[in-house]
Amino acid sequence: MESYTIGQAARLLGVSVDTARRWADAERFPTRREGTRRMVDGPDLAAFCVEAAQEGADGEEPHTSARNAFPGIVTGVKLGTVDAQVEIQAGPHRVVSLLTREAVEELGLEVGSRATARVKSTSVFVDRG
Repeated sequence: MESYTIGQAARLLGVSVDTARRWADAERFPTRREGTRRMVDGPDLAAFCVEAAQEGADGEEPHTSARNAFPGIVTGVKLGTVDAQVEIQAGPHRVVSLLTREAVEELGLEVGSRATARVKSTSVFVDRG
């Protein structure tokens, strides 16, 4: 299971580190200590990403890239016999991609994994991390 520092979580949420710390302090998502670092488990962050996006992420404007890359966290994976569906929460954006089961397995995609959805025309490409 992948874990994230507060700084990494903030980037995935599209907010400042201070905002992520305040949310953690308010127990909006659970954290744990690993030495001196505060860590968030991937599945916990994935659940919070979905919740925050539905709330409007504190009223902040959506954050998108000019290159159509949407870095985020995997919030759902449905495996079929040959195909798969991967859902990524990228800040306030929910991106769903259909790809082969083999690709999902090769990338090691699971709920809580960092991933980037890249959109070109009508296709979406998913990169690990």
